[in-house]
Amino acid sequence: MIGQSIGKKPNNSNINCNEQNINNQANVNSNSLSMDWTGFEPVASTLRRSLNIRRNQLSEYLNIVELKGHCNKHFYEMKRFLNHYLEYVDYKIDKSKSIKYFRLLKDKYAISSYRKQVYQILKFLRYLKVDWPGEIELPSEPTYYPKKVSENDINDTLKYFKKQEYYIRVKALILVGSTSGLRAEELYQLTIKDIDINDRILHINHNPNNGQSTKTKQSRVSFFNIQTQQVLSEYINHFKRNNNLKVLFSQGRMERLFRYAPIKVKHLRKFFSQEWDRRGGPTSIKKILMGHSLKGDVDLMHYNYQSEEDLKKIYDKVMNNKEITS
Repeated sequence: MIGQSIGKKPNNSNINCNEQNINNQANVNSNSLSMDWTGFEPVASTLRRSLNIRRNQLSEYLNIVELKGHCNKHFYEMKRFLNHYLEYVDYKIDKSKSIKYFRLLKDKYAISSYRKQVYQILKFLRYLKVDWPGEIELPSEPTYYPKKVSENDINDTLKYFKKQEYYIRVKALILVGSTSGLRAEELYQLTIKDIDINDRILHINHNPNNGQSTKTKQSRVSFFNIQTQQVLSEYINHFKRNNNLKVLFSQGRMERLFRYAPIKVKHLRKFFSQEWDRRGGPTSIKKILMGHSLKGDVDLMHYNYQSEEDLKKIYDKVMNNKEITS
């Protein structure tokens, strides 16, 4: 029995069965390696390369910004920056294409203008929760040297307009700007109701609902001298008689008229600031009259209160005897 057992040939059917089991196991292992792994890719491959923007998202952002009460010029300037950017990227926020656009701006504009445009675009992108604006660093502001504006510059500008039909209007603007220190935008926003001719007071209102705004979002007063009082009174009478005039100093018209003039409307404020200092006026009062931000000035914020009457007395001591000779 033992000999028969040892000498017995192996059963071929058992061998074939074992081979089949091995092959089946190999196929199972192979199939497990080639299974569908959808959903288990690395995280980076699932990130969006661009973000499609709907036009109403820009409108919503602009509505939010408008509620903050920025001046009209600032608001429309910012709107233009964003529209140009979105048109360039075809309303698809793409990092590479955005950087290319920023390079075009940098090559085309001065540093201060480049900074202004890119800053507003990055601000909008952060509102959209885009994750890469923090990687963009803006260059430092260039050193700025103010333009010296003298009485000769004012006289030359008056002479430039003297024979033009708009002279009475332009002369009133020049004298108001150079003796009050208002910003150009504030001059354009003045209405007859804002002017107290008798007491020589200008009310600079921050009222965005009425189309009036100031840089600091604060209303204030400033003053003008006797010479300006006479010229401004004459112009207001002319304005009331002329039905074609709708605003005292139309921004579009003034900007066109001053395009080739010796100085621009914005330089009138520079003249006031420099002339005030040349006459030894106190800097703290000048800041108040010109509507400078008082943040960081401890004295003006907490101690140095001046009433409207106080301000006018100081103004008259410094500026009321000032006359433009032309």
